[in-house]
Amino acid sequence: MSFSQTIVEVKITTQCWQKREIRGEVNAGNYQWFFQWCFPHGELRVKPTLGRSLIQEPLSRFLEKYDYQLEAGGDYQFLLRAKL
Repeated sequence: MSFSQTIVEVKITTQCWQKREIRGEVNAGNYQWFFQWCFPHGELRVKPTLGRSLIQEPLSRFLEKYDYQLEAGGDYQFLLRAKL
């Protein structure tokens, strides 16, 4: 079993502390998604659905770990490892 690695780029487009949500874009390989993270409930919405299963869980873990450190206009990265 081997692992494939991809750098995931996360851009925070808006952040609203009153609504307790963060919105942004995610790029990994040839895929692009838009997300809405409602952090008090741990609710993550990712669109479009194409390839969503690849990014949903790793993005959720990233946001849970760094949500209070993320800022609107910020660009972030994490490494996605998948078993092939």
